[in-house]
Amino acid sequence: MKVLGIECTAHTLSMGIMDGGARLSNVIDTYSGGKEGLIPRKMADHHAESFARVLSESLKIAGLKMKDVGLIAFSQGPGIGAPLSVGIAGAKYLALRHGKDLVGVNHCFAHAKISEHVCGMENPLVLYLSGGNSQILLEDASGHYHVLGETLDVGIGNMFDNFARAIKMEQANGGALAKLAEGGKYIPLPYSVKGMNLVFSGLLTAAEKAATTHPHRDVAYSLMETGFAMTCEVAERALFLSRKRGLVVCGGVAQNRRLQGMLKTMCDEDDVRFGVAPDEFNRDNGAMIAYAGSILHRRYGPTPIKKCVPITNYRIDRMKEVLG
Repeated sequence: MKVLGIECTAHTLSMGIMDGGARLSNVIDTYSGGKEGLIPRKMADHHAESFARVLSESLKIAGLKMKDVGLIAFSQGPGIGAPLSVGIAGAKYLALRHGKDLVGVNHCFAHAKISEHVCGMENPLVLYLSGGNSQILLEDASGHYHVLGETLDVGIGNMFDNFARAIKMEQANGGALAKLAEGGKYIPLPYSVKGMNLVFSGLLTAAEKAATTHPHRDVAYSLMETGFAMTCEVAERALFLSRKRGLVVCGGVAQNRRLQGMLKTMCDEDDVRFGVAPDEFNRDNGAMIAYAGSILHRRYGPTPIKKCVPITNYRIDRMKEVLG
């Protein structure tokens, strides 16, 4: 069955079409707030203005029309209410107009499942790192994920974005910060790990303070190195606890090559298989929503339209409660 997936949790509107495990299209359109940051209402306006064009491009690339699509999947959360509402409203409109089933998808679940699929790994330990989330996930025999460890305050991606804004970077995001950090020298910063949980706010505060007396390049390098080292420690602890022989890292922060290298080195030393999907699938994207939607539709059937509403705090370990 061909599935249209609509991603709309934050600054990215994306629509992708999957046919089983094959990607037919994956159009991604991202709103950039520049120096003012990401304002929810402006993200929603961007999605509303871009919706028809992104849909048309995705169908054209796939060589399909809406009548050829068998299911519409959409991001239901977690995310920001305003952009989520636009994407869900668009999904409901298409479903009603064309007589298609709808299925709501947990955004984190989609990242995990598309990465497992692309990497060819079955039920590995999942390290999910994005702007709003930093979690270690373990899937049980019934297909539900449990959170072994997570950030207790901010996501690692938000920490990077907040620091970039604090030092007045024009592009305040992790990718731009990684470029700034190239060639930097390490300066000591707080390192806070609590079992398999992480705390990033103290590290961020210390980095912002250090940026007033040290070169921004050195502080950016030290911030990223420390954050990644903390993440590797909790991931390794979770590997030994779960006795998993495979680790997949996914989410927007998983695109960072330094992080990938650190995790691969750790996995090689522990004789654990390491997997990371291409950047296209670690960015927020519609193809992952389509792929995850097909899994959830097989398990639970369609989502009743009255339940097709944003769930801004939709944790992956609440999926059983939400889906029944």
